[in-house]
Amino acid sequence: MVNLGIRAHDLERLPLEQLVEMVSGKGLTSVQLALAKSIGEESTETGSLSPGFAHYVGRTFSNRNVQIAVLGCYINMIHPDYAERRKALDRFKEHIRYARDFGCSIVGTETGNVHPEIVYTEENFHEQPFLDVVQSVRELVSEAEKFGVIVGIEGGVNHPIYSPAVMKRLLDCVDSHNLQVIYDPVNYLTVENYERQEAIIKEAFELFGDRIAIMHAKDFQIEDGTLQVVPVGKGLLNYNSVFKYMKKKKPFVNILMEETKEPYINDSIDYLTKKYKQA
Repeated sequence: MVNLGIRAHDLERLPLEQLVEMVSGKGLTSVQLALAKSIGEESTETGSLSPGFAHYVGRTFSNRNVQIAVLGCYINMIHPDYAERRKALDRFKEHIRYARDFGCSIVGTETGNVHPEIVYTEENFHEQPFLDVVQSVRELVSEAEKFGVIVGIEGGVNHPIYSPAVMKRLLDCVDSHNLQVIYDPVNYLTVENYERQEAIIKEAFELFGDRIAIMHAKDFQIEDGTLQVVPVGKGLLNYNSVFKYMKKKKPFVNILMEETKEPYINDSIDYLTKKYKQA
């Protein structure tokens, strides 16, 4: 059985109870919850979280049998301005401290960018950005170990952790099982390599399949010589290949739809359910 969820901020911004009702009403079992993007009524600024607030949010989801699979706290952990980098790391660490009160065990992020904005640049692929990522991830994982929480790291070509091999190197450098992977197969694809996607998918599972805690599900098309993200089921990603490995390696893993919005959500749910059964 496929265990499907969605990024909460891919739904329209609603009061918390209505948001949860919408997720549950679609038969989805989980969400990735980015507080600042999904909860508008209350402050989620750094320093505003508390066990009471976290329990309130978590209980609202659990009452409708929806799991908060990931607290999304997407930061630029290698921001070139060290003051901004420190603010980002401190915000992530606050999410770590209260994750369990949300009923959640994973706080997730990508690995940032050498520039203030997250853009594609091969400057990310040099050794120093990788070493900076290792330093930041070590700090976050050290905090996570104290609270029994997992740091979920998502790789991709817009970041220093730009390939399955570099993700494996990060896992080897930060020797802790409190570090796990959020796997998005589209993130490792480019115009140059998408026709080899099956080999790249296979490589990812061979290198770190045992460390995948969450899967993101989106899709892509090639338009005007660029790779463009499209709703799940409307593109070229080989879900047969992904699910073949996922079912064997990680049964019932949380699969969270990303960049799939209305009016496509129900069709994407049906597509993923069918593909998972066939795999």
